Amino acid sequence: MLVVGLGVTGAGAALDAASRGLSVAAFDAHDLAFGTSRWSSKLVHGGLRYLARLDVGVAYECARERGVLLTRTAPHLTRALPMLLPLTPAVPARTLALYRAGIAGGDALRRAAGTPARLLPRARRLSAAQTLRWAPGLRRAGLRGGQLSWDGQLEDDARLVVAIARTAAGFGARILTRCRVTALAGDGAQVRDELTGAQFTVRARAVVNAAGVWAGDLVEGFRLRPSRGTHLVLRAQRLGGLDAELLVPVPGRRAQFVFAIPQPDGRVYVGTTDEPVDTVDDVPAAPGSDVAFLLDTLGSALDTPLQLSDVDGAFAGLRPMLDDGSARSADVSRRHAILTSPDGVVTVVGGKLTTYRRMAEQAVDAAVRRHRLAAPPSRTATLPLVGAAPRAELARLDAPERLLRRYGTEAPAVAALSTVDSSLAGPLAPGVPTTGAELLWALRHEGALDVDDLLDRRTRIGLVPVDRAAALPAAQAILASAS
Repeated sequence: MLVVGLGVTGAGAALDAASRGLSVAAFDAHDLAFGTSRWSSKLVHGGLRYLARLDVGVAYECARERGVLLTRTAPHLTRALPMLLPLTPAVPARTLALYRAGIAGGDALRRAAGTPARLLPRARRLSAAQTLRWAPGLRRAGLRGGQLSWDGQLEDDARLVVAIARTAAGFGARILTRCRVTALAGDGAQVRDELTGAQFTVRARAVVNAAGVWAGDLVEGFRLRPSRGTHLVLRAQRLGGLDAELLVPVPGRRAQFVFAIPQPDGRVYVGTTDEPVDTVDDVPAAPGSDVAFLLDTLGSALDTPLQLSDVDGAFAGLRPMLDDGSARSADVSRRHAILTSPDGVVTVVGGKLTTYRRMAEQAVDAAVRRHRLAAPPSRTATLPLVGAAPRAELARLDAPERLLRRYGTEAPAVAALSTVDSSLAGPLAPGVPTTGAELLWALRHEGALDVDDLLDRRTRIGLVPVDRAAALPAAQAILASAS
């Protein structure tokens, strides 16, 4: 089986096929998690937004896959996230009633998906004083309390993709970056090595196109409608401190919120927008209009309004949604689609990062059926990714907590690199917690080839340009010494 694209769905398809015993080669024109998969909100969510639209099927799929990630396949990369809706004057009684109904429905889906309440506690109402303990920077005037609920959070989306790809490689899949597929057919592809310029042909009995927003460039017969989601990166102190995901309603929009998600390193990710785009760029830019919208909406709930100078970084990703004729991109269905071309190429588009495993499973199922391959059913729902272990086991490992969140059971091995070379032990730069040992590990074990891989995908230092510039000399030195 040939897989095109090594975002989360393509890596997932490579793992699904390889773990069934199929011979697999997976290509990407750039790097692991180069496209949309690294620009997400870093959540594994239960689909509350889809319940508000009465799309129970998508919501249940999200809740089920969230449970798979939290409990079996990636406990090291996921955790429970408290979500706080402050009850400000912008949240009238009717909006609160609808929100609470959605939360109740979400809790029912959690139970149906088999995710225990000890991981995702039930929602509860907070007093104004309790609400301010979770989010001290909230505007006090008119605050009448808060609604606290729980969802799932990813340590990092790009690290999830790396873990999936490495797990696939462990089952024998060939994971090849810097290999651009220039032509695709049901029996293989034409490929160009982006490092040497060499061109070659790959033959395969089955082909899966998981190229995301670029999928339509390789296969005809469907129309994508890319939508831009912009996020900002701020420091938590700019919001007066934050211990829960903060939800702020968008004026005039039903069931749409701007959110601020705290990270363990003191960053906060603020998102997101949903704007149609006509041009698909390799690295989309976050326009000033998106930045202003996010700052204004979030700032409306804070005691001190946010300014452009408060923004440390911004990023934007393009959702690969199938055009369903909806007037607004925000209304386009988030259901994924599995499409088979006349010559047998299986294309997977749409969906959510949370549901990548199910999308990959269905794509491989379609390819297996179409080409009558001898393969057992998918096993990825119970297959731990590299680094995964039960939470109690992870807690007993002797390694820094930050490394455990990012590497799981491999954290002691990452830390051990600095015992051999003490220069790898400290932070790469002031205010940047990433160590040289992490970069060396990425070069030796995670397929990183250059400083962009190291700073922008294996670590996420590049989300803050100032931090990236400060860490760049150390990254270049480590890359040179490892070559």
